[in-house]
Amino acid sequence: MFKSLFDAAQNSTFKSPFTSVNCQAATPASAPTSSAVVTPALKDVTPRQLTPNHNIAAAAAIEGDSCEFGSNHYFLLCGLGGIISCGSTHTMVVPLDLVKCRLQVDPAKYKSVFTGFRISMAEEGVRGLAKGWAPTFIGYSMQGLCKFGLYEVFKKIYGDAIGEENAFLYRTGLYLAASASAEFFADIALAPMEAAKVKIQTTPGFAKTLREALPKMTAQEGVTAFYKGLVPLWMRQIPYTMMKFACFERTLELLYKYVVPKPRADCTKGEQLVVTFAAGYIAGVFCAIVSHPADTVVSKLNQAKGASALDVAKQLGWSGLWGGLVPRIVMIGTLTAAQWFIYDAVKVALRMPRPPPPEMPESLKKKLGVTGEQ
Repeated sequence: MFKSLFDAAQNSTFKSPFTSVNCQAATPASAPTSSAVVTPALKDVTPRQLTPNHNIAAAAAIEGDSCEFGSNHYFLLCGLGGIISCGSTHTMVVPLDLVKCRLQVDPAKYKSVFTGFRISMAEEGVRGLAKGWAPTFIGYSMQGLCKFGLYEVFKKIYGDAIGEENAFLYRTGLYLAASASAEFFADIALAPMEAAKVKIQTTPGFAKTLREALPKMTAQEGVTAFYKGLVPLWMRQIPYTMMKFACFERTLELLYKYVVPKPRADCTKGEQLVVTFAAGYIAGVFCAIVSHPADTVVSKLNQAKGASALDVAKQLGWSGLWGGLVPRIVMIGTLTAAQWFIYDAVKVALRMPRPPPPEMPESLKKKLGVTGEQ
């Protein structure tokens, strides 16, 4: 299924701001380019016509790029970046995640973040704060592969389907649709490990390791134990991811337009990564807020045997759904910023194409009578 998505994205005949380019093409272009933004290394390079009847900046086909933008190789490397960024960052914040989950499922005992850390360390020692690290690392690595890899795939497919001009005009909707589609599959990959993680962290005496938890969960509830939280996981993760990608993309665009004192093309790679981190943190705060009620339901659901998501929501009540919000804002804000930073750094390290923020196509500028910078 994923291979067919990659092929569809790569072979689409439509043209959009996300159109793939042929790095080997070298035919000089006589028409103006559709993007005036190039990297510092290519400021003096003559633009090239890389696809028939469609001029784009030669920056999109930098000599030395490890892959062609929009190719299967590109999508797979994006997936690898997702594995590294999501797997590592979620594992690093396991102690905070553990306390957050316990605050959600037992607020009477764990009254605050500091109380949660103190009680957890007193009962299980420092090593107890790492409970659930294995399913966290495995689950979120799998999720990152699908989240980032398929986001790029769906963004390409949907962008080509609606055409270059609409892809620019309705780019926020494009980001939302692509990220929601990607997260749908990412959560299917995440659900089993998420269920095991929460069970280990919130059920005293159930299991200390993933190897111990998996057979116990299977024996007690069968395969359904690993997917009973899938629907609330979708409810939590799809809005989160939609906000994560759409807010990040638009915030990045606005930062370069109104805050960063020079064009992105003139920024060093280090400066670009700093802007990426800032945009990621802003997006992360909004992510935490919109997805928190569903996150609370997921935590409680995997602790309560035989309960449904609706039962848990009714039991918690409106105020209970917002338990642990502050530590989650800190955790998710930091996580999201770190993930975007690592993901972009992986692209730099692997010499992957990194197109600049979208710019209004020349054809649309002519239709709207726009002159100069958009």
